[in-house]
Amino acid sequence: MTATADGAEVQRSLAAKLGIASGQVVQEIGYDQDCDEALRAGVVAVSGSALVDEDYDDVVDVTLLWWRDDDGDLVDALVDAIAILTDQGVVWLLTPKPGRDGHVESSDISDAAPTAGLQATSTISAASDWQGTRLVAPRVSRR
Repeated sequence: MTATADGAEVQRSLAAKLGIASGQVVQEIGYDQDCDEALRAGVVAVSGSALVDEDYDDVVDVTLLWWRDDDGDLVDALVDAIAILTDQGVVWLLTPKPGRDGHVESSDISDAAPTAGLQATSTISAASDWQGTRLVAPRVSRR
């Protein structure tokens, strides 16, 4: 395998951790120069289309929300992240890992998610410097 092929496989593997599938529309919010480019490239490669930004006005299947401790109000950001999310959509809250600048405490996420109408289902190592917390709308119990 060449270095390029290895790199592409790593990118696809990162996207697979997030459950990204071909044909999904993925929105990205909070992009900055510190974001993981391999993860972004993997998402594009697997989904088959470019990431859309916060100005996109159609529905999306997945929202990647890059978030750092000093970015502002997490509840407001999560509410914005779900505004155009499909009913079965997922928000991946991507935060710096513990010990990195901008790390967000898990208790802050646990407090903010329900207030925004979401629940955390899992946390993964999304990239070398980033962890991802999967947030979904709670399932409504049926009678």
